[in-house]
Amino acid sequence: MTETTRTAPAKVPRAAAPPRQTPGPDGGRGGRVLRRLTPWLFLAVPLALLVTFTYVPVGNMIYYSFTDWDGVSPDRNFTGLDNYEQIFTRPELFRVFFVSFYYLAASAVQIVVALYFATVLSFDLRLRNLFKGILFFPYLINGVAIGFVFLYFFQDGGTLDSVLSWFGAGSDHAWLGDPASANTSLAGVSVWRFTGLNFVLFLGAIQSIPGELYEAAQLDGASRWQQFRHIIAPSIRPVVSLSVILAISGSLSVFEIPYIMTTGATGTTTFVIQTVKLAFQFNKTGLASAAAVVLLLIILVITWIQRRLVPDEKVDLV
Repeated sequence: MTETTRTAPAKVPRAAAPPRQTPGPDGGRGGRVLRRLTPWLFLAVPLALLVTFTYVPVGNMIYYSFTDWDGVSPDRNFTGLDNYEQIFTRPELFRVFFVSFYYLAASAVQIVVALYFATVLSFDLRLRNLFKGILFFPYLINGVAIGFVFLYFFQDGGTLDSVLSWFGAGSDHAWLGDPASANTSLAGVSVWRFTGLNFVLFLGAIQSIPGELYEAAQLDGASRWQQFRHIIAPSIRPVVSLSVILAISGSLSVFEIPYIMTTGATGTTTFVIQTVKLAFQFNKTGLASAAAVVLLLIILVITWIQRRLVPDEKVDLV
């Protein structure tokens, strides 16, 4: 009888214990907290400035709109919705909204003109950099200077009448003498000044389109109009939407040009000019604050409607 030899079971090596984590230079848990707080530390000053100079004044304006404060006296009597009722029931206060239609039409013109020149100058043309500078230059000029220049341009016997006389179309018409002519002239000045801003926005958006798309379209025999319709227009749609929002808000808040050229006379008073006069000329700060709140709400509502009707869509042309 032979003895069965038993073999000893093989020893299974133990798994090595994970190395002990030592706190790094960030200090462990305290470092993670510090990393989370770092962005807020950098944002503290900008947020404080934003709240101090934007949200607090807006809150005060809303509060003043429910009072009869004259802007000087410490007494502020609560009047409820009386100021808002006056804005929508007094014709002389509500009529100024119709002046904005002149500037709204001018904004549509300047968007179309800016889009046309941005598309044309995005292609390889002679002297295109010169034309870019010519189109953008009016936007760099101070609004007060523009107002004084065009004040002499439209006056009786001024530059416009002299140029028209060269072509045998001399006129003794007072361009700033009646509401229709004055508002049309002022809206034309806004077209001349702000076309450059829209032009730069559109040109930057067009130049960001990959060049391979244009090359592929040219190989397929696409014309310039087809390139604009199927490549440029879909690509710059968000920028056009932004320009429309800026145009609507700008047409409702026009101030510089009409105030310098006519001070709101001959039916050229805009909503902002009327608000300034209510606050500083007639000492009705409460009513002026209500008008400013109404303007803010109108711009917000129009912007919301525009964003709902024309939402931003991601366009992938590659």
